[in-house]
Amino acid sequence: MRILPIAESSSKLKFTIHHIRAKQHSGTDEPHNLALACGYCNRHKGPNLAGIDPATGQMCRLFNPRSDNWTEHFSWNGPHVEPLTEIGRTTVAVLAFNGSQQLSIRRALLAEGAFPQDQ
Repeated sequence: MRILPIAESSSKLKFTIHHIRAKQHSGTDEPHNLALACGYCNRHKGPNLAGIDPATGQMCRLFNPRSDNWTEHFSWNGPHVEPLTEIGRTTVAVLAFNGSQQLSIRRALLAEGAFPQDQ
């Protein structure tokens, strides 16, 4: 199952181990609190645990790749990550999943047939 909006093989930089809950928020180095993240997503998420849902203006937690199912919160529309839930909307906004850099990479991968969207 795909839990990242881009594959590590399409990134110029190696993915990093990311703390789902940052240490400054009592996060640990235990495996349940760690996930791979591209530098782009990691920079945008920072220590955030939540954000503002752009549709409702309400605070909402972010997608947790360790406990949430990608297909419940997101779908693909070409190179775009489409949010399906409040968690999806908030995560797409905070992590800038559909930023111009990410879309350019996904468009190129789609053109090469190297971007599987059914995972």
